[in-house]
Amino acid sequence: MRPVRLSVVSAAAMVVLAAVTGCSQKADSKGGADEGAVQVIAKDDACEVSKTEIRAGHVELAIENKGSKVTEVYLLFPDDRIVTERENIGPGTSAKVTAEVKPGSYEIACKPGMKGDGIRQKVTFTGGGAVAQRSPELDQAVAAYRAYVQQQADETLPKVKVFTDAIAKGDVEAAKKAYADSRIGWERTEPVAESFGDIDPKVDVREDGLEAGQDPAKDWTGWHRLEKALWQDNTIGDAEKALAGQLVTDLTDWQKRVGTAEITPTSMGNGAKELLDEVATGKVTGEEERYSHTDLVDFKANVEGAQKAYELLKPVASKNDPALAAELDKQFAAMSTLLDKYREDKNTYVFTSYDKVTEPQRKELSDAVSALGEPLSKLAAAVVK
Repeated sequence: MRPVRLSVVSAAAMVVLAAVTGCSQKADSKGGADEGAVQVIAKDDACEVSKTEIRAGHVELAIENKGSKVTEVYLLFPDDRIVTERENIGPGTSAKVTAEVKPGSYEIACKPGMKGDGIRQKVTFTGGGAVAQRSPELDQAVAAYRAYVQQQADETLPKVKVFTDAIAKGDVEAAKKAYADSRIGWERTEPVAESFGDIDPKVDVREDGLEAGQDPAKDWTGWHRLEKALWQDNTIGDAEKALAGQLVTDLTDWQKRVGTAEITPTSMGNGAKELLDEVATGKVTGEEERYSHTDLVDFKANVEGAQKAYELLKPVASKNDPALAAELDKQFAAMSTLLDKYREDKNTYVFTSYDKVTEPQRKELSDAVSALGEPLSKLAAAVVK
């Protein structure tokens, strides 16, 4: 689930978020851009791009938020699929993102307040690109990751059916038991699912993530709408049964489309970082699963998905930046050890309910996310050195 707004993030998680997203440094007057980078100046009412004709290949966006609101910046295909993105860029901060871009027409969108379609600028990428020059090792990594995300989608549908079948029968307790397990495959590969743009708002939006003018009673669908019904309302009615059927339909659409996702080595690296963003802005704070308190299941799945992308890219990353690879190995191991402290059954995804996790323990988790997020934010750039 995409973060909704930074104002609800705890002080500790804000520190984590800065490390994970690479947005902790104040922007300088020149935007902090390296020579050759495309500078993007995001304001409350404008999205300024330093050039609109850009050579295709490995491209760096150097983003500066000069507005008063937290913003996010997207590079989009004409059909609104996401090439790359950077979320949660605070006012007065800067960020960089590396992407592999083919020749063609695109849009750069700045979203002040992280809502709506954003303020958009058309850009064109021309000439040859790095795609044709990709090494066999990176081709293998992309192919293996594509197989992984398809496998996760394929394995998710039967688990979702267990969840929705329980709802169809009106069995609240069985539905509660199946809920967290039904989300694991989605959480492991969420950046790929989100790249389509239209699926995530249907299946994984929280109530406070609805757009202005949307009616929760009519427009809120997906897992979290059902989560609220099960844990807060403790009831299943005709509306929930219909929503369960819609969830299956929408996730079947995801399963069919996931094989068409645009996947590159840089999108894998950026996606791993985005999964840590998800942890920092939703799981550590307890916002994501605010009714069921199954946040640690999502947390573990996000970390597993990020680690899978890293492990596939590691043969190249370790050659290009051995110190970075060593640090990532260390921090992934530390994160796994820490999460296992909350695992009630070592052979299943049964974790401590997050409302039972104390503030000092949440701080420890936040610190671990920060320690992993900082080096992980460098992975995409490392694989294209």
